[in-house]
Amino acid sequence: MDKTETLKDGTKIVIRELTPKDLDALMKFYLGLPAEDRKYLRIDVTDRLVVEKRINRMAEEGAFRLVALHGSDITADGALELSGEVWRLHQGELRVIVARPFQHRGLGMIMMRELYHLAVEKGVETVVVKMLRPQKAAIDICHKLGFHEEVIIPDYVSDLDGQTQDLIIMKSNIQDLLKEMEHFFTDTDWQRCQ
Repeated sequence: MDKTETLKDGTKIVIRELTPKDLDALMKFYLGLPAEDRKYLRIDVTDRLVVEKRINRMAEEGAFRLVALHGSDITADGALELSGEVWRLHQGELRVIVARPFQHRGLGMIMMRELYHLAVEKGVETVVVKMLRPQKAAIDICHKLGFHEEVIIPDYVSDLDGQTQDLIIMKSNIQDLLKEMEHFFTDTDWQRCQ
């Protein structure tokens, strides 16, 4: 699925599926993230064994992962996770993290767009994101994309520093997400992706 995209500043990046061969590049990406960016992730991405197990279990866990590359370096990681539970078969969870030097250049939106297309392909009707309250920038982006807060569970999870945090669950209907994303891309951008 290799797809070349152009960021706002003209930088070319390639979006493709993550494979087990990407482990070294993915570890380099994760270790290059500031501690503040890793603090709110679900797993300790600095633990190579944990990351390797996660990559190897993608198919059995209904996880689809995309990466953005600039040259041979991973600059963003995105995931669509599907539930095996019958009552949530229509639902997918989205996650994206972008390296700091590539933030504010349109890469996060491109990753969300690609995950959106993947979700449609997989028959997803509702998309969900889960974040911790301090992730204000990510929450703001999700609001702009049409996600709305469904549930806030106070002191529900612990960040990687061991501090309890409120879990915020946001959701959007897949069609509503499409409408909001259209505001961010020109017709030619959308035509290039379809």
